[in-house]
Amino acid sequence: MLLKPKKISLINDTISKKDINEVIKWLRKNEQLTKGKLTMEFENVWSEWLGRKYSIFVNSGSSANLLMIYALIQAKKLKNKKIIVPAVSWVTTVSPIIQFGLEPILCDADNETLGVNITHLKTLIEKHSPSVLVLVHVLGIPNKMNEILKLCEEHNVIVLEDSCESVGSTYNGVKTGNFGLMSSFSTYYGHHFSTIEGGIISTNDNEIYNILLSLRSHGWDRDLQSEVKKQLREEYDIDEFKSLYTFYYPGFNLRSTDLQAKIGLIQLERLNNVIEKRFENFQLFDKYIKNNYWKIQPVDNNKISNFAYPIIHPNIKTIIQNLHQNNIFCRPLICGSIGRQPFYTNLYGGQNNLDFADIVHDFGIYVPNHPELTEHDIKYISKIINQST
Repeated sequence: MLLKPKKISLINDTISKKDINEVIKWLRKNEQLTKGKLTMEFENVWSEWLGRKYSIFVNSGSSANLLMIYALIQAKKLKNKKIIVPAVSWVTTVSPIIQFGLEPILCDADNETLGVNITHLKTLIEKHSPSVLVLVHVLGIPNKMNEILKLCEEHNVIVLEDSCESVGSTYNGVKTGNFGLMSSFSTYYGHHFSTIEGGIISTNDNEIYNILLSLRSHGWDRDLQSEVKKQLREEYDIDEFKSLYTFYYPGFNLRSTDLQAKIGLIQLERLNNVIEKRFENFQLFDKYIKNNYWKIQPVDNNKISNFAYPIIHPNIKTIIQNLHQNNIFCRPLICGSIGRQPFYTNLYGGQNNLDFADIVHDFGIYVPNHPELTEHDIKYISKIINQST
């Protein structure tokens, strides 16, 4: 007999008491809290872990998405204003496209991975010839990257990855966040690892990296690599003193702090263990959940660093009610369909060709997956869901 747990939350103590004590020790002896050497150290350690050349630390994953789009504009890499985005994604994956006067085009969800539907994507690319495809690896489940990259290469479409929910997931042995021109990550409190609030952009492109460095901090000169500084100062006839307040781009202030970078460095020490536990939990959910209506389709070569476990079923209201009665937290399956969110329908009206995204919107939730879950917890969650379907 499975005993009822007191409470199963979406996340437990991402930042531990040990982490806090280490930060307190550092605070007592440190002289700088704003962006400085620790931020750069955190960026370098993250880049090495991920396998990319460059990373910049910002104040949220949403800001990371904003900067990725704006960097493309400032680099003049857009052949037109059309950008394909997943219908099942997050509001701040899509909103920067709208905010910068570009045109979002929604792609239906894949019924195996919750990523973009390849057939619909092909239709949209051939019809619109977009500049960019933004991908979201929903709940840590990688998209079908081989097919996607082939399509985008054939049609000269830039790929960006929103990997905020997929830290440590792999596709054919390659970590998500390594497939696009740029990739974004979130270090929000409830995610795989945390700096309380925060986000990261990673890239292998040197030009894009320097634009991001400048855009993050007002658009100014001082954070750029030395050779880029020299080139721009010569181009605009700027001396070293004037360079302190010289701005090459209409930028933002989206910096994070050395305080948060310190937390991030502590967290990175155990990130691999967190990822392994999330994957183990995912496999247990896959073993114990009996859902004849729909289940995620794991791929043998992929590691799913699962953010939360997805459930889609027509009896979803009963499932939610029974989970709540048993003190098990759950949430909608992220935004459901962006095409049915008020901010989108107010601007563009309804959209009728997003068949699986509508199913996700109407019948989708996710349940907790975090490193503190036990097999007993997962069995109990699965029991409640199985009894409700």
